[in-house]
Amino acid sequence: MSEKMLNLLAEQGFLLADGATGTNLFNMGLEAGEAPEMWNDQHPDRIRALYQNAVDAGSDLFLTNSFGGNAARLKLHNSADRAHELSRIAAEIGRDVADKTDRPIIVAGSMGPTGDLMVPMGELTHAIAVEIFEEQAAGLLAGGADVLWVETISDPQEFAAAAEAIGNVGASWVGTMSFDTAGRSMMGVTSSALVELVKTLPHQPLGFGANCGVGASDLLRTVLGFVEAGPNLPLVAKGNAGIPKFHDGHIHYDGTPELMGEYAVMARNCGATIIGGCCGTMPDHLRAMRHALDTQPRAAAPSLKEITTALGAFSSESDGTGDVAAPTRKNRRRKS
Repeated sequence: MSEKMLNLLAEQGFLLADGATGTNLFNMGLEAGEAPEMWNDQHPDRIRALYQNAVDAGSDLFLTNSFGGNAARLKLHNSADRAHELSRIAAEIGRDVADKTDRPIIVAGSMGPTGDLMVPMGELTHAIAVEIFEEQAAGLLAGGADVLWVETISDPQEFAAAAEAIGNVGASWVGTMSFDTAGRSMMGVTSSALVELVKTLPHQPLGFGANCGVGASDLLRTVLGFVEAGPNLPLVAKGNAGIPKFHDGHIHYDGTPELMGEYAVMARNCGATIIGGCCGTMPDHLRAMRHALDTQPRAAAPSLKEITTALGAFSSESDGTGDVAAPTRKNRRRKS
């Protein structure tokens, strides 16, 4: 299955991933506090529509509705014993959508963090984390996922535990962290530190990178940090559709399809080859991203100033290493 993904990447020069899961499901009626993974069983038609909308918008790859489908997260909904089952169903629906499409589509089995702190800060041990991730990985593979996709991780120990678990089941994988705290992950990981961490993993991913975070500008600065650190694998950029704003009791993202099209091309020019959206990214954003990637040629990597002029200012003065100054949020140009 890894060959399928790498061949498509080599053929096109990039892969367009999907957009938001939560944002799209909330628009379909998901209520705050509900576990989205329950919908795999309760509303499979809506999960099918989630996947199909991404495919119809031009995505080459979509993530399954299983981000919180591990036992540690599902225990909050008294469903820890359904981790394998719900992940399997999420992948089965995705497999059916992909197999009915007349072009290659990669089904990526989403695996989010456990939500627990690892020792010594918390009680989650490495062995238990591996067990949790391995159970979910097995379910996603049983449902037909092409690759596994570890995302929104902040702790390097948890990232390594997921990698070990996936190695135990013999699957291919991709891994991303969220750099949402002044250029670092919540647990202090920098872009360069992730590059070094990946190099030490016994079970290497097909690619790695960043997702979610603060905004598209910050994420691209992180990608530039990856490149500077000398990675030897494909890079992932999966940024939010602009900046979240609270309006009428709901979170809205201010990134327009035009902005996300600019972001996609800049992400590729920065060095990412697997490009998608995260929170707030809807099918219209994906269509604009696909069009931009298909019609605009590669160019030199943008400067930090070019990134902020197009996408808005960075949320912090540095990329987390203390070496890079950046414009403040007040310089952000409105895109909507």
